[in-house]
Amino acid sequence: MSSSDITRAPLGREVSYPGAYDAALLFPIDRALNRQALRVPSPWHGADIWNAYELSWLTPRGKPVAATACFEFPWDSPRLVESKSFKLYLNSFSEERFDGPDSLAAIMSRDLGAAAGCPVRVNIAPLGGGDIQTCRPLDGINIDGADIEIVDYEPRPDLLRHASGGETVTETLVSDLLKSNCPVTGQPDWGSVQVRYTGRRIDHESLLRYIVSLRRHTEFHEHCVEKMYCDIWAACQPQALFVRACYTRRGGLDINPWRSNTAQTPQAVRTIRQ
Repeated sequence: MSSSDITRAPLGREVSYPGAYDAALLFPIDRALNRQALRVPSPWHGADIWNAYELSWLTPRGKPVAATACFEFPWDSPRLVESKSFKLYLNSFSEERFDGPDSLAAIMSRDLGAAAGCPVRVNIAPLGGGDIQTCRPLDGINIDGADIEIVDYEPRPDLLRHASGGETVTETLVSDLLKSNCPVTGQPDWGSVQVRYTGRRIDHESLLRYIVSLRRHTEFHEHCVEKMYCDIWAACQPQALFVRACYTRRGGLDINPWRSNTAQTPQAVRTIRQ
């Protein structure tokens, strides 16, 4: 879909909640248009991990079931799914009867795979089970305590710089001050970001200034993470780089995109704001 098609998305419009299952509620958006503006390094890897906390359906005898779910969209899927359409889609199952979570997951995997253009992993877990239930801070050195003045609230990748000295380090840096804005509604998207790299040491204050410079930026969650990844890669030229953002839950969904120059399986996390 082209960027003009976003005007047809349910995001930012008043819509009725569905009374029955409807796969057509899903609204896919092409990734290619956004990536045209980025200097994407090669190779790169990643995924967009969605956690759902408002999932319910009926047993064959009509009894409601409540559960959570985790959805993993590969970074190289041709399309992402707009968040409000995803919420409406999940709620369309609330009055439908299924034999169990496996049959529901199979339908979701089929529908989401068709929307994204590639296989999507679906894991439905009972309440109290699964990795997404434990809240904790992201691992790494939190850089938010720096006593600095900040004046830039539009993207400034030129703020990124190396620290003095040329030694190679491996470290993980974390900030809870990430904020961007929905490109359709203008509503704020709050999040935490984790940067793990090997290379010449990145100046911590410059990284914090850069993260905060996204405060008035308008892009979808996935696009913001790709921008951060590409900007840090271009400015700091690390040997290895991993960037993950954990966005605050909205409408029963949180989104956690990550990008890296190496294939990996990051540990599942859930921050206190999710």
